Amino acid sequence: MQGISVVVPVFNEEGNVRELHKEILEVCKKENYNFEIIFVDDGSKDKTPEICKDLKPLKYIRMRKNFGQTAAMDAGIKAAQYDYIVTMDGDRQNDPADIPKLVNYLEENDLDIVSGWRKNRKDTVMKKFTSRVANFLRGIIVKDNIHDSGCSLKIYKKECFDHISLYGEMHRFIPALLRIKGFEVGEVVVNHRPRTAGVTKYNWKRTIKGFVDMISLWFWSKYAVRPLHILGAGGMVSIFLGVVCAIWSIVLFALGYKMSNNIMPPLLTVFFIIVGLLMFIFGLMSDMMSKTYYGSGIDKSYSIKETIENKETEE
Repeated sequence: MQGISVVVPVFNEEGNVRELHKEILEVCKKENYNFEIIFVDDGSKDKTPEICKDLKPLKYIRMRKNFGQTAAMDAGIKAAQYDYIVTMDGDRQNDPADIPKLVNYLEENDLDIVSGWRKNRKDTVMKKFTSRVANFLRGIIVKDNIHDSGCSLKIYKKECFDHISLYGEMHRFIPALLRIKGFEVGEVVVNHRPRTAGVTKYNWKRTIKGFVDMISLWFWSKYAVRPLHILGAGGMVSIFLGVVCAIWSIVLFALGYKMSNNIMPPLLTVFFIIVGLLMFIFGLMSDMMSKTYYGSGIDKSYSIKETIENKETEE
């Protein structure tokens, strides 16, 4: 059995952290895990820090200010020491009793990540609606093949994060990000409980940030190693339209039309050609930046699962 690091970002959760810690501790002891519990305080202004400092066993990480759930989760993941990393929300809506289910499913199916699916959510109607719209768009744009990427209750093999840093609202799209790298992703139905203390931290700003990150992830998955393919192709199309407009302008001039009365064709010619050239130049620059990024050794455009070397035996 591998060791487990349970990572929980918390922000103004004074009414939840003590009970959540107790539940996690009971589950880990019952299952006889080698474990650690990591609470990452994302700049709480209530009594969360005082309560967390009294909890044992606990690795408590306090951020200097509120950097957001993704940053807190990234800090906790980087501080984890065991081979399995379980993440969950600090509002007690995720049920620690589901941890063994995630562990078993991961090991039985030889997966790299298992995501929880809150099939029966205990949220407000508006929050459910927003989540369903986000899941629908994610299914079209990102295509991570899971039902509930927004569920924070997940388990990962630590190696998943060897070359990944989280930012923005990217914690929602970790399964998609890892699938791009070739990791195997699974999903199981988990319990979802109503909030009993504190207030939700989700708002329209986080929804917009999540959508922007979704577009970024789509571009990264499609064109991270070949940005010139999309920008260069778009530039060539724009230049072609500029040439068409130029021919249109010449034909109109040859037919005796006054260009002062038909200013649109020349304007479109200049517009499309300039835009096309800019897109092509940006594509070349992005292509060079991509090669520099992957050549720096920080990340790779591929991921190796294992290497086996069979040596000839001596007779």
